[in-house]
Order: sequence, then structure tokens, then C-alpha cells
Amino acid sequence: MVEHSREGSETRAGVRSPFVRTSILTFGTNVAFATLSLVNVLVVSRVLGPTGRGDVAFLTAIAWFTSNLATFGVQEANVNIAGAEPKLRRSLATNSVLFALSFGLLAIAVIVLLIAVVPAVAGPSTEGLRWLTFGSLPVLILAVYLRFLIQADYGFGLTNTAMLVGPVANVVVNGLLAAVGLLSVATAVSTWVGGQMVATAILVWYVSVRLAGFGRPSLPLARRTLAFGVKSHAGRIMLLGNYRLDQWIVGAVSGARELGLYSVAVAWAEALWHLPTALSAVQRPDLVRSSKREAVRLAERVFRVSALATILFAAVLALAAPILCVWFFGSSFRGAVGELRILAIGALGVVAMKQLGSALTARQRPTLASAAIGVSFVCTVILDIVLIPPYGGTGAAIASSLAYTAGGIAIGFAFYRGLGTRPRDLVPLPSDVAWFWRKITERFRQRPGGEELPGVTGSAADSGP
Repeated sequence: MVEHSREGSETRAGVRSPFVRTSILTFGTNVAFATLSLVNVLVVSRVLGPTGRGDVAFLTAIAWFTSNLATFGVQEANVNIAGAEPKLRRSLATNSVLFALSFGLLAIAVIVLLIAVVPAVAGPSTEGLRWLTFGSLPVLILAVYLRFLIQADYGFGLTNTAMLVGPVANVVVNGLLAAVGLLSVATAVSTWVGGQMVATAILVWYVSVRLAGFGRPSLPLARRTLAFGVKSHAGRIMLLGNYRLDQWIVGAVSGARELGLYSVAVAWAEALWHLPTALSAVQRPDLVRSSKREAVRLAERVFRVSALATILFAAVLALAAPILCVWFFGSSFRGAVGELRILAIGALGVVAMKQLGSALTARQRPTLASAAIGVSFVCTVILDIVLIPPYGGTGAAIASSLAYTAGGIAIGFAFYRGLGTRPRDLVPLPSDVAWFWRKITERFRQRPGGEELPGVTGSAADSGP
């Protein structure tokens, strides 16, 4: 990332860092995040067992799912508008704070009412820890908004740093508490919430001091932001539902122990999602600024590379499942082995939904992306209801894998129809591996700067909601 002075930053966008270099660093951050998260899961699981791990996973899943549910797509508008119109970043930043506070309080009210009407929604959690979790919702929402806003300005170095704060805090604090015999569900959840707050504070500092800062709120811009955000939000809700709704249901229906087993399988399976997550984030500013033809070429090629890598990683993960679940976590987690192997089957569908869905949203097709992701969500809900009560975590894994695959097929079709591509252009080729390796070696031989990715000009002529 190339820093720029505060003076004139209201109207000047950040300088593009090399695509492949930034992709590798962002992917490395995701891998580090996953590794630290797994270490934390290991510490908590070893000390508290499947039931205690399930209690922690249940509360953090509620916070993560609810906060993302309550964003209303503002972050998607932030990255598109800020990328195409840098002069609006100050107002976008202030509007983001107001949106986060309003939507966070609304989310708290809704979930409290839901628990009052359907007490089973609260699962195995205690009232005090639920309120601690609920209180963090506005902060979690703001973190999502500011992360996208900063990445629109190519600030991946800072967002990568902030991303690691939470898991580092979890490993250090929970490790120390475990060593002295004080680790509990309450301290583990409190540590998680504290890490999220520190990460958000770093994002706020960066926007205030190093980016454009916070300006006057703008009601017309807020209307414009929500108008675009709501179109993309349905897809995001359903995508998040695919990722976390099953854990909520497993915890509420099958109990904390079953959720503890399933959460370990999910923790390992999510390692397969980090590459597509990193690539979709890094390519997003380029997709917003480039022409349609250039954006399609970039999205297709990056998807093919990511798909090839994911297929390889999924095979390795399935073979290593007994070591990953039993050797690391103990014999009491043997039930997670089969669940992990089932989840690995659906990884390619996640790649498609993340990368092609992000590309459609960047090219002003958020409704089309949402409709395609809706296929996966409907499958998730129906299959979770049918399979989780009789089969617990195994049923959830089967439901997720089938739903991911269905969503991947649907988003591929939407990408083909929405951007006028050919289906065969999404089929991975051996030549894509050679291309990616060549780009890696080329970029690391060059000095950091604003090099262009071949085929991406940086034009914003046909971007912006």
C-alpha cells in the first residue's frame, strides 16, 4: 500500500499496489488469521471440551451473523462510491458511523424481542454473556463499513493488520488464562469482544488520520448508499446464512456438544475460503474502476486460478481430516472428521459465490448476484430443517455442501447472463497456473508502486452506483 498525504485526500484516490503482490499478502493475512483462530479453538476446546467450545461458538456466531445481517449493504456502496468518487469519502465515513449506531441498536432490539418470543433462539447461552455480545453489535457493524471504505482506497495493508488483532488477542489472552486455570466461557467471549473493539478502533484511527477523515454527514448520499446497498444486501444476508445459520440451528436444536464438534469441522473447512476471500477483496477496486470487458477478463482469470487451488487444498484437507480433528483436538472430537470431509466437497461453490458474486456487485449487478446466492440460501434453510434434527452436525455438513454447490452453479449462470461471458471461460485451465506463477515472479522482481495489471486500466467511466 502506498500512503498519501492528508492534504487533498478528499478528492484523490489511493495508488494501486501491484495486484498479485497485494493478493499474496492479503491471502497470507487470511491464512495467519485462520491459523491463529484454530490455535484459539484448540486452546478453548482442550480446556473447556466440546460443550464449552459449543457455548463460545454459539455466542460468537450470533454476534458475527447478526452484525453482518444488520449492515444493510452499506459497505458494498462504500467501496463502489469511494472508488469512483473519492471526494465523497469524508461524508461516507461519517454516514457509516451513524448507520452503524442506528442499525446496531435496531439489531439489538430485534434479537431481544425474538428471544422473548422464541426462547429457544437463545440456545445454551446465559443472559449476561448475551448482553455483552449484543452490546458489541454497533462496533462490529462499523468495522465492516470502514474496512470496505479503506479497501476502496487500496488500504489493504491497514485492513490486513486490523484483521489480525482479534485472533492475536484471543490466542494470547486465552492462552494465559488457560495456563493459570482461569479460562471459562465468559472470559473467552469477553476476550473475543475486546479484540473486535480494538480492531475497529484501529480502522477509525486510520480513516481519521491517514485517509480522508470524517466530514459532514450527507442525507442525499445516505439515501444513495442505502438504495444501492439494499440491492446487494439480500445476497450478503443469504451468503452469511449459508455460513453461520447452520451453527445457530445446531446449537439450538442439537445442543452445545454437537455444535462444538461441528464448529471444529467448520473452522478447518473455512481455511478453503481464505484464498477466494482475499482475491475478491483485492480485485474489487479494479473491477469498479475498469471497463466492463477488462473487469470480466480479470474476474474470469482470477476465479479460474482460485478454483484450481481450492480443488487441490480440499483434497489435502479431506485426507488429513483425522489428523486435523483428532490429533489436534483429542479423541472426543472424532465426530468432526466426517463432517470436515463433507464440507470440503462444497468448497468450489463457495469460491464461485464469493468471487463471481463480488464481481457482479462491482459491475452494478447486485440484484442478479443476490438472486443467484438466494438459490444457495433456500437450499440451506430447507436442508438444515430436514437434516439437522435427525443427524446433528453431519446433517448440517451435508446441507451446507449441497447448498454451496447449488449456489456456485447459480452464480456462474448469473455471471454468464449478467456480463455476457461464455461458460467455458470459467473452466480452469493448466495455463492459468503458469500465468499466476509468472505474475508472482514478475511482481516480486519489481519495485512497489502503481503498476497496472495487464488488461486493467483503472478507468472509472462506467462504474459507481
